[in-house]
Amino acid sequence: MRLTLGNRDILPPVMLAPLAGITDLPFRTLVSGFGAGLVVSEMIASGEFLTARPGTREKAELGAAVENTSVQIAGREPGPMAEAARQVADMGARVIDINMGCPAKKVTGGWSGSALMQVPDHALRLIEAVVGAVDLPVTLKTRLGWDDAALNAPELAKRAEGAGVQMVVIHGRTRCQFYKGRADWAAIRAVKEAVTIPVVANGDITDAATAREALRLSGADGVMIGRGAQGAPWVLAGVAAELAGSAPPEIPRGGELINMVSGHYEAMLRFYGPELGNRVARKHLGWYMDRAGTPAALRKTVMTERDTARVLRLLPEALACESEAA
Repeated sequence: MRLTLGNRDILPPVMLAPLAGITDLPFRTLVSGFGAGLVVSEMIASGEFLTARPGTREKAELGAAVENTSVQIAGREPGPMAEAARQVADMGARVIDINMGCPAKKVTGGWSGSALMQVPDHALRLIEAVVGAVDLPVTLKTRLGWDDAALNAPELAKRAEGAGVQMVVIHGRTRCQFYKGRADWAAIRAVKEAVTIPVVANGDITDAATAREALRLSGADGVMIGRGAQGAPWVLAGVAAELAGSAPPEIPRGGELINMVSGHYEAMLRFYGPELGNRVARKHLGWYMDRAGTPAALRKTVMTERDTARVLRLLPEALACESEAA
C-alpha cells in the first residue's frame, strides 16, 4: 500500500484520526513511536486559535519529534480559516486538514464542521482560502453528507480537488447519524470514483480485519483509526503490519506496559501541568485499566486520586492483571 500526499509518502497509509480531548501531543507522540503514517491533532476552532483562547494553541502543539503531524482547523469564515492555517504552518505543521465532518451540535450550530456540507458553495470558499494561504498540502475530512437525503460527499470532494485539496478522508456516516449504527464503507466508493486524489476511509475501523474490509468495500487508498486506538496506541502499527504482511509490533506487556502507561501519564503532567494533566489523563488511564481488567475499587481509586505521585505508585498494581496474563 502506498499513498502520496504532496511530495511525501504516507507510509504506512494508516492514520490516527483527530479526536477531541484525546489526540494531543503526548498521545500523538506515543502513537507515532509505534508507527503511523500520519497523526492528526484535535480540531482547532480558527476563531479561538486567533484570539489565543486558553488551551487552544496547545491543541496544535507539534513537538519536535513528531514530524508526521497534520493540524486540523475548523471554522465558518474564509478569512480566519486562512489566517489560522498560516499561523499553524509557521508553527511547523506538515499538513493542514479542514474539518467538515464534526457532528457536534456546538460546532454545527455555528455553521462549522459537517454543517458546511449543507452549503457547498460556502464550503468551497473556505477551502480555497486555506489552500491559497499556505504552501503545505491541504486535506479535507468530511462525512457522506448531512443526512441520507443529501449524500453529497462525492460532489464536495470533486470540487475540493479542483480547489487544490490533495487528500480527502470520509467518515462513513452522515452527520445525522452521529456515531450510531455502522459506518457505510461501501458508500465511500462513490467518492473514490469522483476524484483522482487519495481517499481515506474512516469510521468503525479498529483492527486489521475491519481495515481490510473497509478498503475492499470503499476502494480507498488508506484508513484512519480513531476510537480503536484508545488505550491501545500500538493498534495503527499492528494494522499496518498485517495489511503489509510484515512482522507486527510487540505489544507492551508486564513491566513494559507499566513503563509505557507511566511514561504517557508523566508526559501529560509535563504538557498540561500537574493538576490539569492529572484530570486530562484520567480517560487514558481508564482505557488502559479497562484493557488490563483492573478491579473496580482500585480503578476508582486511580481515577479519583489527585496526588500524581500516588497515581504513579498505584499504576503497577492497577495494571497487574495484564502483567500476570503476560
